[in-house]
Amino acid sequence: MVIDAAREFPSDSWQAHKALIVGNAMMDAFIEGNGSQESIIKARKIAQEYIGTKVDSPDVYKTKGEPIVFATGHCHIDTCWLWPFAETKRKVARSWSTQCDLMERYPEFHFTCSSAQQFKWLEEGYPYAFDRVKTWVKKGSFQPIGGSWVEHDTNLPSGESLVRQFLYGQRYFESRFGNRCTTFWLPDTFGYSSQIPQLCRLAGMTRFFTQKLSWNNINNFPHTTFNWVALDGSQVICHMPPSETYTAEAHFGDVKRSITQHKSMDQDNTSLLVFGKGDGGGGPTFEHIEKLRRQRGMSDTVGLLPRVTIGGSVDDFFATLEKKAVEGTKFVTWYGELYFELHRGTYTTQSNNKRNNRKGEFLLREVELLATLASLRSSSYKYPKKEIDNMWEPVLLCQFHDCLPGSAIRLCYDESDAFYAEVFRIGAKVRNEAMKALGFENKESGSDGKLVALNTLPWPRSEIVRMENPGASSSSSQYALVSGGTGVMKVEPLSSTQSASLYVKEIETGVFELRNDSLVLKVEKGVITSLFDVKAKREVIAKGGKANQFVIFDDKPLYWQAWDVEVYHLDSRKELTSTETKIAEQSPYRVSVVTQTKISDKSWAKTTISLSAETKDSMPMVEMDCEVEWQETMKFLKVEFPVDIRNTEASYESQFGITRRPTHYNTTWDMAKFEVCCHKWADLSESGYGVSILNDSKYGFATAGNLMRLSLIRASKAPDDTADIGHHRIRYAILPHSGPLDYRTVRAGYNFNHPLAIESACGPETLQDFQAVRLVDATPALVLDTVKRGQDDEDVSNDNLPRRKGKSVIVRIFDSMGGRSTGVLETDLKVQKMFKCNLLEDDLEELPIEGSGPWRVNIVLRAFEVATYRLQL
Repeated sequence: MVIDAAREFPSDSWQAHKALIVGNAMMDAFIEGNGSQESIIKARKIAQEYIGTKVDSPDVYKTKGEPIVFATGHCHIDTCWLWPFAETKRKVARSWSTQCDLMERYPEFHFTCSSAQQFKWLEEGYPYAFDRVKTWVKKGSFQPIGGSWVEHDTNLPSGESLVRQFLYGQRYFESRFGNRCTTFWLPDTFGYSSQIPQLCRLAGMTRFFTQKLSWNNINNFPHTTFNWVALDGSQVICHMPPSETYTAEAHFGDVKRSITQHKSMDQDNTSLLVFGKGDGGGGPTFEHIEKLRRQRGMSDTVGLLPRVTIGGSVDDFFATLEKKAVEGTKFVTWYGELYFELHRGTYTTQSNNKRNNRKGEFLLREVELLATLASLRSSSYKYPKKEIDNMWEPVLLCQFHDCLPGSAIRLCYDESDAFYAEVFRIGAKVRNEAMKALGFENKESGSDGKLVALNTLPWPRSEIVRMENPGASSSSSQYALVSGGTGVMKVEPLSSTQSASLYVKEIETGVFELRNDSLVLKVEKGVITSLFDVKAKREVIAKGGKANQFVIFDDKPLYWQAWDVEVYHLDSRKELTSTETKIAEQSPYRVSVVTQTKISDKSWAKTTISLSAETKDSMPMVEMDCEVEWQETMKFLKVEFPVDIRNTEASYESQFGITRRPTHYNTTWDMAKFEVCCHKWADLSESGYGVSILNDSKYGFATAGNLMRLSLIRASKAPDDTADIGHHRIRYAILPHSGPLDYRTVRAGYNFNHPLAIESACGPETLQDFQAVRLVDATPALVLDTVKRGQDDEDVSNDNLPRRKGKSVIVRIFDSMGGRSTGVLETDLKVQKMFKCNLLEDDLEELPIEGSGPWRVNIVLRAFEVATYRLQL
C-alpha cells in the first residue's frame, strides 16, 4: 500500500514523497533469512507512520470524518457460462461458505449477493451452508439483493417474464429471510430496457445498480449517480461505480478511481466499491479486507486518498443518496433505455434457444389463462400452481444473462434444451387438463361434433386457417374461415371456388405476381421488387429496391465472438442470389411461391412467400416462411427490406412499450445503435403510412435510412463452436399499413406469434367462461396481457407466506402506444372487491365497482403504464 501511494499519488505531493521515505525505511529494516519475522514486525511498525496504528482491527473505521467510498463484498457467480448449471451449484456452496468464514474473522465485513435461484440451489443441495447464510443474513452481514430469480438479460425476455423474475425472486427472499429487496442488482447484464424503472418500482425496488455500461466501445456513459426514468415516467435512482467493475481487487487504484473517474461530482462525490473475485465465484478474500483497512488508515493519516469504509449495506448507501435527494441534491436524469454499446450479437446468437424462450412465454400465457378459467368453473379442478411454477422457474433460469443471449458453452444449451422440452411437456399436459375442465372434448376421441377454434388473445380475430385436423367435418375443405372474439370461435369450412382477386401467376420467365384485394407483389429472381398497396395507391418498396433480399456479412468481432458484432461488419455486405423460384401453392385462399437461395456449398435457404385471401377484419401482409441449412463460420445472415418511407426514427417493440431509435448516424451516439433489439415487430412510419416487419423468434434489427434489416443467424465459434449450426425455420412478414404506427401492429405481432388452434367441439357455456374478464369501451392501445390466479390464494399458494381466504384473479393491462388510455374492466365473476395492486400482488387501492353482474370498474392508464388488478371473488 505504501509503495502504491508512492507510485500513484501526484509526484509533486508531500504524500508521495513521504511514501517513498517510509517505503525505503521499511525495506532497510527488512532482513532476509532467519531474522525476517522480527524484521517484518519492525517494518510494519515503520509503516504505521503512513497508514496509522489501527489497521489491524475494525477500529480503523471508527475515526472521525465522513467516508466517501462505501465498500461491499460481492461474489458474482454466472449461473451458467463457461461451466454448466450443475457446476454453479457447487460454486455457490464453496464461495458463500468462504464468506461466512470471513464474517467470523472480520466483524466489519459485509457481503452482498443476488439471484434467488442460487439461494434455492444452496437450500436444496447444501442445507447446512444455507443455515449458515440465514444466520448471517439475520445478523445483517450477508445481504441478499436484486429481487429477481436470476441476474437476467433485460433485452430479450418479454414484459411478463420481467414481472415474473421479480415476483418469483421477491417471494423467495421474503419467504426465506423475511424481507424483500429494495435494490435491483444487475452488474453484468448487456443493456437495460426502458421499462425497468417502472417494473422495479412496482416490485418494491427504488434503486438500481449496474456497471456494465463502462464497457461501451464507442461513447463513455456520462453519469455515475443519476435518476433513471421509464417510458411511463417512473424513476429509480441509479448508481454505476466509478471503479468500473463488480470484481474489484480492493487495490489502491480501485479506491483512487472511485474519485478520479467519478462523473457526478457536481451532485455527490460518494460511490460504491464492489470487491471480490467474481464471474466464476470465489468472492472476497482476507487480503481484500486487510487492504481496505490499510487504505482507510492511510486516508486518516496522510489524506489525499478517498476515505473508504466497510460494514454498511448497499441499501444503506442508496438510502443516503435518497436522503440527499430529499434534502435538495438534484441528480441528473436519464430517460429511456440504457443501451449497451457492445455485445450486440447477443440479440441473435443461439437462435434455437431464443425461439424456445418466445414459444415458452406464449405457452405460459395461455396455460395460466386456461387454468384460471378452469379453476373458477369446476370445483373438482385444482389450479396447477406447482406445475406452472415448474414451467416458469426454468424459463426464468434460462433468461440468465449468458444463457438467453447465447454467450455460454454448448453444455449449457444441451441443458436448456432439456429444460424447455420439459416446459413444453408440462404445458401441453396442463393445457389439455384445463381444456377438458372447460368442456372441450378430446381431439382423439373420435367425436363427430363440429370443430371450433380457440382465441386466447384479448381481441377479435378473423383469419383463414388451413384445416389440419383429421376430424374435420368436410374432408375436401383445405381451409376454413375462423372468426370471433376471445374464447370459442366459429370455424367455417370454405369451398374450393377460386376467388378472382387472389391469384399467383408467372407474368414472364422467372417473374411472378401475387395478388389479393389489397396487395400486389412482384417476385423476381427470388426477391420482392414491387409491393403495391391497392387501397392506399402507393408502392411500398423503394424504387430499385429488393425486399426479402438475403445478405451475408463477415462477422469477425475484435474480442468476444458470441457476444459482439462490430460496425465494420456492414462493409462486407454481400447479396445472395436465388437459384430457382416457382409457384408452390395456388389455392382459393392462399397463393405462394418458393425460392431457393444458395448461401455456400454447404448452406442454403428455401423461402415460401405467401399471400392469403382477406377477411373482414384481417390486416393484409406478405408472409415469409424460411428454412435455412446453416453450416457457416463467422458469418452473419440477414434479410433486408428497402421501403419507400422516410423518418429519422424507427420504432421497435420492447417490453410493455415501444423504443424509438435513430435511423441515421448523425452522432456517435446514433451510430452506436447500428444493431438494436426488438421483440415481435419493428416499424418505420411517416405521416399517413408505414411498414412493420413481424417475426416469430428473432430479436436483432437495424434501420438505416429507409433500409430495414432483420438479423437471422450468426455463426460464432466461441465459447460454443457449434452455435447455430444446423437447420432453422424462421417466420417473418411485411405488414404495410395506412396511417402511422398504431395498435394494429401490436395486435398483428401477437397474432403472428400465436396462430389460431382448432379444437374439438365444446359446450356452449364455455364461451361465457372465456369472456369472464374483459376490456370494454377501451382505448384500442390497451392490452389485457395476463390473467392468472392470485399468488396468495389459499387454494393456490404453495409457500410459507401469508395466504388470503377465498379466490382472486390477477389481471395485467398495459398501454402499448404511449398515450393516456381509458376503458372498463368488466367481469361476470361474482366480485366482492377489486384492487389495483403492484407486481407482487400487494393491494394498493380499492377501486369502486359499478353494477351487480356484470361488475365494472373504470380504469385510466397513463402512457405506457403497466397496471395490475386483483379481483377478489
